[in-house]
Amino acid sequence: MSLGDRRVAVVLFNLGGPDGPADVRPFLRNLFADPAIIDLPAVARYPLAALIAGARASKAIASYAVMGGGSPLLAGTEAQARALEAALQGHDGSLKVFIAMRYWSPTSDQTARDVEAFAPTDIVLTPLYPQFSTTTTASSLAAWRRAYRGPGEIHALCCWYDNAGLIEAHAEAIRATWEKAGRPNVRLLFSAHGIPVKTAERGDPYAWQVEATCRAIVQRLGEKWDWRLCYQSRVGPLEWLGPTTPEEIRAAAGDGIGVLVAPVSFVSEHIETLVELDRDYAALARSAGVSCYLRAPAVGVDGAFIHGLAQAVWGALERRGTGPDGAPCPSRFACCARRKEMAA
Repeated sequence: MSLGDRRVAVVLFNLGGPDGPADVRPFLRNLFADPAIIDLPAVARYPLAALIAGARASKAIASYAVMGGGSPLLAGTEAQARALEAALQGHDGSLKVFIAMRYWSPTSDQTARDVEAFAPTDIVLTPLYPQFSTTTTASSLAAWRRAYRGPGEIHALCCWYDNAGLIEAHAEAIRATWEKAGRPNVRLLFSAHGIPVKTAERGDPYAWQVEATCRAIVQRLGEKWDWRLCYQSRVGPLEWLGPTTPEEIRAAAGDGIGVLVAPVSFVSEHIETLVELDRDYAALARSAGVSCYLRAPAVGVDGAFIHGLAQAVWGALERRGTGPDGAPCPSRFACCARRKEMAA
């Protein structure tokens, strides 16, 4: 595709993570102060966020210590940005990929200034959350719109849950993990980050999109797999989507079958994969008597994934406003970003 006279900024959004132990508490405070996470007025939300961050800091610091003290998410996202830029390039510097993290550096405020200096004619907002949720994609897009005051027509990807490159990369990672282990008898567990049930009941399409991703991956695998969708990373007292990944690991133990866990809602390795899946759930599997515990890697900079993401960016650039890469959500999902924008 030729850019012609266009000057394009692609902004990759992710959650971010602390750089070191001293950053853990303020990172958690930023996370829980987001109204998309705790739906309370600011006068109550900010003190509560500080309280939760203080209560969770010690345990979180210990978990980040497993990864050297900080999160690898920024480094992983930078590698994806470089790979995506290479896949999109050949345009004499008229296209550049930027990174904006929701709860840590570089923040949307910081990246907005860099994009303003680049002076784009077009901006493609690209959340690295394949499945849309008000708690992730909507929050990141809203933060960007508050921060950015520069030039450029906005093209936003709200979701890309059935992107062909994403599906192929997941399927190949699962197949390679299984074959390397000698093709053992396992149940495929797609593990996704959970959200509160009340969020889903408000019309958030996240769970529907995650299941659609799983079904597309199983179809791409082309074999009969025993598979389940489950959810991880629950926090707080609210009811969250289920079944949980620990519940499905215990169920597999009871059925006398191994598990192969695929992080279906994550595209980078970070605390939920390297600690929660690789340490905590692996230990649970051993104690429960699971015969085999395997974990497929996140898609990272897999060639098929980066190619698919590049195609999604080109597609977004060819239309105005916010929209999906692929099939839209059914009309019953009131929080659909495309539908809300068209109704505004």
